[in-house]
Amino acid sequence: MTRLGALLAVLIPMFLATSGMAHEIRPAYLDMRETASGEFAVVWKVPAQGEMRLGLYVSLPKPCVEKAEPAGSIEGGAYLERWTVACAAGLKGGEIGIIGLKSTMTEALVRIEYENGDTEVVRLMPDAPSFTAAGAQTSLVVAQTYFLLGVDHILSGLDHLLFVLALMLLIRDRWMLVKTITAFTVAHSITLAGASLGYFSLPQKPVEVTIALSIAFIASELVRMKPGERRLAESYPWVVAFAFGLLHGFGFAAALKEIGLPQSDVPLSLLTFNLGVEAGQLIFVATALVVLRAAGALGTIQPAPVRQFGAYMIGTAAMLWLVSRIAGLAA
Repeated sequence: MTRLGALLAVLIPMFLATSGMAHEIRPAYLDMRETASGEFAVVWKVPAQGEMRLGLYVSLPKPCVEKAEPAGSIEGGAYLERWTVACAAGLKGGEIGIIGLKSTMTEALVRIEYENGDTEVVRLMPDAPSFTAAGAQTSLVVAQTYFLLGVDHILSGLDHLLFVLALMLLIRDRWMLVKTITAFTVAHSITLAGASLGYFSLPQKPVEVTIALSIAFIASELVRMKPGERRLAESYPWVVAFAFGLLHGFGFAAALKEIGLPQSDVPLSLLTFNLGVEAGQLIFVATALVVLRAAGALGTIQPAPVRQFGAYMIGTAAMLWLVSRIAGLAA
């Protein structure tokens, strides 16, 4: 087996095994804004599918009392509840948690904005479903939270990674690969920033369909590669990567919107989330290259058949996503 074959043997089964899960593990989001001393407007956003929602519930410190029953509604693939609570002693030192988070594969982001302008952003995980409110955080801590969210999003966004893997199979020249990945990065950074800041937008579901099509297109180009004949993606890979990168950026923006982009500190959260996405992408590329190097001494299978096999596997995963996402459009 060649180094390329070893890489595919490790990565392709992973993608196929989880081909229906791209972007399905969405975070919950709790937003609390202090509107008066000790009084908080609460928005609780939980992932939902149709009328079905995850069984996640907010647990606030005992001194907090609801001033009105929560009003719930289904909006854009999420269940939203809004209500107001009065916490006579404030939130500092109180325990805030998410009931039911331990039994899920998702996470929750909690953002608290206090009356004096201080903010607190905490990421809760199944193994750590609660925290003690500190009352304020440094900008560095907030930046770290959004950076890690960006890293996790790209590493769990299997469709984006599969697109990058397809580019790696398509391009044999290392310098051209660097330029192509850079073009993809620049493009999705542009649309991520523009969409997050409200300059332009596209409907999320059609974007997800087009992302699946972009992967299928690169897989098709791989299948049709012939000696002495250069396909469009092979001749101008950085142009193709830039064009599709613009679409992938809308996908990242939708994820950041689902997570919760705080309007009061947009530049910081947007920048660090995007840096996290880029770091995660580099981690994936570096890991793939390490696998290639480690497998360098294995076997002698010709690379062309291996590329063909990889192209068919990638195309299969892309078409599975495409069919499921088109079905989602009609739902």
